[in-house]
Amino acid sequence: MRWLLIVLGIVVCLLQAELWLKDDGFRKTRDLRAAVAEHRSLNESLKARNAALDAEVINLKQGLEAAEERARTDLGLIGRDETFYQVVSHEDRAR
Repeated sequence: MRWLLIVLGIVVCLLQAELWLKDDGFRKTRDLRAAVAEHRSLNESLKARNAALDAEVINLKQGLEAAEERARTDLGLIGRDETFYQVVSHEDRAR
């Protein structure tokens, strides 16, 4: 009976060592949990960015003011009843 307890104790120690020390054991589980947490935080930031883009798309589809503002800032649009003035500094003229 004593030998059986010793053998079972050794088997339990070997199984515990395998669980804690092998790459497929506890370390891999810990690393996978860390990767999942990182991806979740990345997904949250991407969801926020996507929500902002969705709101911008809806705004551009529904309102002319938003499209006009976008064209003014990105493309330099000038309205029909507007006059464009370009101010050039003295330093820029010297070049």
